[in-house]
Amino acid sequence: MSVDDAQRVTVIVTDGIADVRLSRPEKRNAIDPAMFAALVTTGEQLKTDPTVRVVVLSGAGPDFCAGLDFGSFQAMREGGRLSASVQLPDTDGPAKATGQRAAHVWAELAVPVIAAVRGNALGGGLQIALGADIRIVAPDARMSVLEIKWGLIPDMTGSQLLPELVGRDVAKELTLTGRMVSGTEAVAIGLATKLADDPLAAALEMATQIAGRSPHAVRAAKRLLDMAGRVDLTTGFAAEQVEIGALIGSPNQVEAITAGFEKRAPKFAD
Repeated sequence: MSVDDAQRVTVIVTDGIADVRLSRPEKRNAIDPAMFAALVTTGEQLKTDPTVRVVVLSGAGPDFCAGLDFGSFQAMREGGRLSASVQLPDTDGPAKATGQRAAHVWAELAVPVIAAVRGNALGGGLQIALGADIRIVAPDARMSVLEIKWGLIPDMTGSQLLPELVGRDVAKELTLTGRMVSGTEAVAIGLATKLADDPLAAALEMATQIAGRSPHAVRAAKRLLDMAGRVDLTTGFAAEQVEIGALIGSPNQVEAITAGFEKRAPKFAD
């Protein structure tokens, strides 16, 4: 499968892995209205593809995403907001604004999303990466909550997600200063998951490992881990028992055990 919306985002699905790339390298994958639309449309399409078991999200060229296109800032000088001009279907999810949906759609996928970050991940670009479950970054990647430089605040879900990753005080420091963080520091403070000299290769390798696991167990694990800290323990523990009850004895769980005893690669059904 390939998706190409206004030449901004491309997708290739191979062996259950969706390789999704922001594709505007000549502009450092900066976000314009077409990019906003392509991100949301691509994420929504992937939600409906039962063959997808893992998503790898990266940027074409040397950068992940340098943030908003300069055209957006020019419009802001006149009080305009280009993202508001993007026409999207209504959503029942918590993210309503276009920018929020472009980042949060990746968190809404039932399958794991791994962001591979090299070069710049600035402002809105960083917030898109925050929508992923796992972030693999190059040591010399440049990451910043850059909105304060332009007299703005992170409004693509970042204000709510960042404190969960790095703590409230560090989130405030990063947001109020807009300072640049290297990939190495990002891992140290919890903004990223792990380092790799080639983040895309590392992300694809991890995706291959995950795609080889029972897709039902993987999705259940993501659901439970996304609940952790956001619901009370009674609710979380109850959900855990519902998920394990559904998995035990299911075809894929039986196949996992059988393949393990037979010392062969399992063959799971989507």
